[in-house]
Amino acid sequence: MLAIDLPQARRLAYSVVLGQAGVSLIAALAALGLAGREAALSALLGGGIATIGSLAMVALVFAGAAANAQRIVAAFYTGEAVKLAVVVVLFVVVLRTVRVVPLAMLAGFAATYLVYWIALVGALPLKSGVRRGA
Repeated sequence: MLAIDLPQARRLAYSVVLGQAGVSLIAALAALGLAGREAALSALLGGGIATIGSLAMVALVFAGAAANAQRIVAAFYTGEAVKLAVVVVLFVVVLRTVRVVPLAMLAGFAATYLVYWIALVGALPLKSGVRRGA
């Protein structure tokens, strides 16, 4: 059985959100250099949507003390559902209210998820039980 260090998991989760925010800014700066202000704003909005969705999930998952494994799993499922809802709502709001460059917005959104997947792969244990990068 694998023990989970919740304070470490919380730090990792919030670090991912912070990394996503940083990547959003980098994507916006790249879009500014490549295609101008409208593309930069679009990339920032796309990255921001992903970042806010992740923040909502992390805040919900780690809001209370973990009493048992079932509650932790339930919190993750609920957190994912909330994240999906937040992302959908924010995309609808942005697409209805802001003139965006769709490709830049999608690129900003996708770039932030690279942070998530890279952190996930780095945090997974190898078959030997040792964590990557540890």
